[in-house]
Amino acid sequence: MDTSPTGNLIEIENLCFGFGDNRILDGLNLTIPRGKVVGILGVSGAGKSTILKMIGGQLRPERGMVRVDGQTVHKLDNNALYRLRQSMGMMFQAGGLFSDLSVYDNIAFPMRELTDLPEEIIHDLVVMKLHAVGLRGTTHLMPNELSGGMARRVALARAIALDPLLAMYDEPFAGLDPISLNVIAGLIRKLNDAIGTTSIVVTYDVPETLKVVDFAYFIHGGKVVAAGTPSALRESTDPSVRQFIDAKPDGPVAFHYPSPSYQSDMGAGT
Repeated sequence: MDTSPTGNLIEIENLCFGFGDNRILDGLNLTIPRGKVVGILGVSGAGKSTILKMIGGQLRPERGMVRVDGQTVHKLDNNALYRLRQSMGMMFQAGGLFSDLSVYDNIAFPMRELTDLPEEIIHDLVVMKLHAVGLRGTTHLMPNELSGGMARRVALARAIALDPLLAMYDEPFAGLDPISLNVIAGLIRKLNDAIGTTSIVVTYDVPETLKVVDFAYFIHGGKVVAAGTPSALRESTDPSVRQFIDAKPDGPVAFHYPSPSYQSDMGAGT
């Protein structure tokens, strides 16, 4: 295992997890190099968000292992897990802003919760983070006064509020107009390089993700079905990769959830 600054920040080996008969992850293997932006791509329900929950210790694997910065996550006690989470930033799928707190207080929240910084320093840091996402003038606004794209940018600023070792973005492009989508994608790339963090982008938006990541994994059936740099994936002839990139309805990734035949279901009520 390489835990040097130039090695892998995250190592996942033979990861298995499911709910009853629904197998979500089935022997998943992947690594996340330090300082890189890595995409985890797949259709809805492929297990992408589950991987993030495994990394953050919200879920425990049935089998296999997740190591973050040299620590096996599911073996940590509560105190050690809390310390590890302090080095992580998370942009939730729905933004996850506190609805009763202003934009300013949303960004300040992790600083107040996790540090002993004086308020004057917190103020300057909040202004810096909001300036980085182009929203310095929104400090007084409440979340319900923001557009969808603005709320995502505030959520992004909160995710990197403490310059985390690891930043995780769960479906950061969902529901955004093309301009906001392009802005968010560019910010993820720029902020990763500016603060020297490691970023994981979990999404089904293949074209936008391949513009900003250094490496990407395609997940299906609980496993990695393809992996590579954006240029290698764009040129790939692998059927799974081509179906994702070209958005084809037919291919190795089935559109329909496994079920009895349509004809037998239609006659079941007679």
